[in-house]
Amino acid sequence: MWARPTVPVTYLIAALLGVIQGVTEFLPVSSTAHLLIFGQLLGYDDPGGAFTVMIQLGSILAIVWLYRARLAALVRALPSDAEARRIAGSLLVAVVPALVAGALLAEYVQTVLYDSARVIATALIAGGGGMLLVERYRPEPRVHVAEQTPIGGALGIGMFQVLALVPGVSRSGATMVGGMLMRLDRPAAAEFSFLLAIPTMAGAFAYELVQMQGPVENDRTAEIAIGFVMAFVSSALVVKPFLAFVRRSGFSPFAWYRIVVGAGLLAMTSGS
Repeated sequence: MWARPTVPVTYLIAALLGVIQGVTEFLPVSSTAHLLIFGQLLGYDDPGGAFTVMIQLGSILAIVWLYRARLAALVRALPSDAEARRIAGSLLVAVVPALVAGALLAEYVQTVLYDSARVIATALIAGGGGMLLVERYRPEPRVHVAEQTPIGGALGIGMFQVLALVPGVSRSGATMVGGMLMRLDRPAAAEFSFLLAIPTMAGAFAYELVQMQGPVENDRTAEIAIGFVMAFVSSALVVKPFLAFVRRSGFSPFAWYRIVVGAGLLAMTSGS
């Protein structure tokens, strides 16, 4: 029978998983895949999904904190500024496809796809290959500021976000690739992805919170709090360096990383 790690070890695992969630959530490498892989490797049990749900909230709040000035200005301007309403409309249009698809397909995704290491590995590799192709053949950018994304482009990005229901695809990776195909430059595509993450992840969090099985056990409160804080801090720290890196080097290094990790995961599971 599987034995639960001792308390200090459990806290260390919770902290590590929180860091993994925070670092990978906004990078195009799939936080879901990394949490599933490392959770199994570390033997971390998450009954009811409470830990995973709460550390994702840490990442949501981190991006809200980082963009708080822009978000506050947008909210203040909504009643009187047509441009602010257009920006809000673009984000609303972009978030709808994933929320609808998620509501319809959530059970299949969580009960079938999440249990398949081969699906995750294939998605990592395919996503990396797609990212390399888009980097090489993408159309000339026309949008250089995330808030200037047109409604049609936002809808296209939203359709790409639906692909992220497959574990291993990466929500941020799908939306950044979609953004480049919709003629956003790399930094604008990344920032639109970050802004879109707020309503998308908030909706997913609300759904998962409702679906969460049973109350949180009292002895798990501390490890959930540790994971939450580490996810918040690491997400807050990774966004600006990531944007600077993308400006210099593009997305190709992340694409190759995905391919290597996916190939390694396939090799590990080939005998099973």
